Amino acid sequence: MDFSLETASLDTLSCDCLILGVYQDQQLSASAKTLNESTQELLKKIMARGDISGKNGEAVLINAVPSSTIARILLVGLGENQPLTAKNFRKALLAAITCLKKTAISTLACTMADCVVSDVDSAWKTRQIIEVFSDTVYQFTTCKSNKETDFNITHLIITSAENELTLSKKGLHQGKAIAEGINLTKHLADLPGNICTPSFLAEQALALGKTYAKLDVSILEETDMEKLGMGAFLSVSRGSRQPAKLITLNYQGGEKNSKPIVLIGKGLTFDAGGISLKHASGMDEMKYDMCGGASVLGTLLAAAQMQLPLNIIGLIPSSENMPDGDANKPGDILVSMAGKTIEVLNTDAEGRLLLCDTLTYAERFNPDVVIDLATLTGACLVALGRVPSGLLGNNDELCDSLIAASITSNDSLWRLPLWDEYQEQLKSNFADLANVGGKDAGTITAACFLSHFAENFHWAHLDIAGTAWRTGNNKGATGRPVPLLSQYLINRAYG
Repeated sequence: MDFSLETASLDTLSCDCLILGVYQDQQLSASAKTLNESTQELLKKIMARGDISGKNGEAVLINAVPSSTIARILLVGLGENQPLTAKNFRKALLAAITCLKKTAISTLACTMADCVVSDVDSAWKTRQIIEVFSDTVYQFTTCKSNKETDFNITHLIITSAENELTLSKKGLHQGKAIAEGINLTKHLADLPGNICTPSFLAEQALALGKTYAKLDVSILEETDMEKLGMGAFLSVSRGSRQPAKLITLNYQGGEKNSKPIVLIGKGLTFDAGGISLKHASGMDEMKYDMCGGASVLGTLLAAAQMQLPLNIIGLIPSSENMPDGDANKPGDILVSMAGKTIEVLNTDAEGRLLLCDTLTYAERFNPDVVIDLATLTGACLVALGRVPSGLLGNNDELCDSLIAASITSNDSLWRLPLWDEYQEQLKSNFADLANVGGKDAGTITAACFLSHFAENFHWAHLDIAGTAWRTGNNKGATGRPVPLLSQYLINRAYG
């Protein structure tokens, strides 16, 4: 979908459909008032019929607009005539684009940036329009013989007042970049494990490096990792015929000697659980165990497109976790790159084995902060559902900054404690650490495990097991937490 801004009067606009906001009690938004006057009060007549009350999230499509270059009008309810919350603004946007499924609409114009939303500006509203519409229109067709989708929209026009144009342009620039990053993340995650292997992920990273001059990409092979002593990481890949890869993306947009922000994304392209085999039901969804890695790729794409004045390192440890005669066994003891020994009590707790060696590897970049993201524990889904991602970390300022970014981006987080008492569950009679801490507080003990390898820098861990993909009839990747990470980087770049 292409995106553009338009400041011309609605009277001169030509499109297949124009989206207008209406409030309860038959009150019109500013743009709706303008169009109502030029259409002999058509909108007021429609609302008087009672087809739409103006309740937030309602929508009604007007299929004929007499004597107008606008072929259709979509009225969207905004609720009471007062500043909207950010969530209700996005709810109205989602209702609007969802209503246009299975229509022939190609060119769409949206006036919703004229709505008053609490504590945000036109840049934020423009960005949200792009993100919500792009996210909803996305459909995975790569592996289908029929490439038809539910939407025919190819061009979205966002209307802007002249005095808001500078902010609108900022939102357009950011929104397009973030939306493209989300789409890349979703596409990679939706691909099946027989296509999206560790080698395939590495190829996608290399392709990004060729596209953006400030982005350098390098790949560590298993022989390289062996020399570095990454015994924890390599123990996971032993059970797979696919070679493991450690992908490094180095974005240099800031000053040469400024410390980088390091993002680490778990890249398990398929997780059968190893010897501790998962149940067959739902195992197909374990292709999504690389959503953390896909999100790092999507975030680096967005950062490169926005040309953020930051130095960012993206690290993606990628492997499969399969049952095999050479796979990890419960009771095995591994030696990590940090020299700490790990007793494997459950081979399905493999993500932390990839991440712990990658956290140690991150030290060589002298990072300002390190943020890892992983579909790490089913316990996070039990604790928090699919609304917020779990957040744990060893630095309050970093965690607070991520929470602030989550609020702005509507990509929510909830912080969980990382108390010393939980470390007791990781004690082993035979090694420095056990790789699991029992059934209690599984999300927290997983982060406690990782904290042993993040002692030399400010670190935060995002458990995205409940938020990175949807299940059921709407099965598919969500692209989270690309909006959150992009907002965090924007905040770091521009304060």
